[in-house]
Amino acid sequence: MSRFRQLELSRIRTVSIKSRKSKVTPGAFAKVVNARSADLKDFVESLPRILAAEELREVVDDIAGARRRMKPVILMLGAHVIKVGLSPIVIDLVKRGVVTHVAMNSAAAIHDVETAMWGKTSEDVAVNIVDGKFGMSKETGDFINKALVKGFSESSDGYGEALAKKLIALRAKNRNVSILVSCFDRKVPVTVHAAIGTDIVHQQATMDGAATGEMSFRDFKVMAHSVKDLRGGGVVLNIGSAVILPEVFLKALTVARNLGYKAQGFTTANFDMIRHYRPQVNVVERPTRNQGRGYHFTGHHEIMVPLLAAMIKLKLS
Repeated sequence: MSRFRQLELSRIRTVSIKSRKSKVTPGAFAKVVNARSADLKDFVESLPRILAAEELREVVDDIAGARRRMKPVILMLGAHVIKVGLSPIVIDLVKRGVVTHVAMNSAAAIHDVETAMWGKTSEDVAVNIVDGKFGMSKETGDFINKALVKGFSESSDGYGEALAKKLIALRAKNRNVSILVSCFDRKVPVTVHAAIGTDIVHQQATMDGAATGEMSFRDFKVMAHSVKDLRGGGVVLNIGSAVILPEVFLKALTVARNLGYKAQGFTTANFDMIRHYRPQVNVVERPTRNQGRGYHFTGHHEIMVPLLAAMIKLKLS
């Protein structure tokens, strides 16, 4: 005999499955595509209409709707997006008028500049840090730090503008894959948000804290100007920034609302390989509380971003 008493189930009341509320039916299942004849539309339609696949469709619908209604689509990028080769995807969305503002952390700007100027980026940190060479590429530090000092003293440009102008002036060999240049050419705001001490260019003698801080501050105000238009629509996408851009966005949104702009009722989505606290609360949850919708998609950027972009283009076509 067991020492523990068991609950008797003989009086359990059952219900018919025919009347039970259920969330999944075969109509929502994935569809098998014909590998010989399938196109992009077939593939997208083959995705199940369940959970993240259906939510991704909803975000794409909101992006397409935002552009048709001339609402902002703000794209916030971490450095990894550029490191895994997605600049052409971002540039295409800029050229098509889908993205109305690109914000990036300063590590992303470094990768963009290095690729545009010298056709290589993403050094081997584990190898170079052993003898103190990590982050000591002279050309990178000189290019960025001197561009910021010049912009600080000679113009009202922000961080992103200053770098884009220099890349154009020097006719950077690979400027066709520069997000900075592409945004500047199409008059799309491109802002760079630095945290002093976090980037390789801050280690070098050409670093000017006053210039770096002021140029990034100017870009913060440009970002706030874009955020103020998230009234009754618009989309903010955060792709691969775990700390800097979620914090910048939350403060820019606060500034806009404090000044009386009704920046509410928009959509946000966070894309990253793992779930982090700040993107979850500062992008997905807090900004859309009571009004709007927030989404989180977990997956590798090199797969998720091309899929998202392809679905947007399909929807807009």
